[in-house]
Amino acid sequence: TEPQVNPKAYPLADATLTKTILDLVQQASNYKQLRKGANEATKTLNRGIAEFIVMAADAEPLEIILHLPLLCEDKNVPYVFVRSKQALGRACGVSRPVIATSVTIKEGSQLKPQIQSVQMAIERLL
Repeated sequence: TEPQVNPKAYPLADATLTKTILDLVQQASNYKQLRKGANEATKTLNRGIAEFIVMAADAEPLEIILHLPLLCEDKNVPYVFVRSKQALGRACGVSRPVIATSVTIKEGSQLKPQIQSVQMAIERLL
């Protein structure tokens, strides 16, 4: 019953990391440290304010977000795929599916330690 994951969606977070990432996305949303959607995520990368990017591996077609990993590599920003856009949308606090989201940098943020640990986990995947 698992949706077929596109092999281009690399690196894909496993179940435990996905849970950690989605929890952090939810907190970032409460702290107004979240940009939802592929276009917003692209903007945060270009402005250099992205901590990391989370994308949905079941985006249809996946090509609409595949410019993000390239940008991330240029800007040295960790990125990761989670399996479900539905779950990503819920973590972002919206009722719609979200195919890409960016956790942004904020001075004096209480989320800094969690963000750093997720960044480390993502780097280990790459």
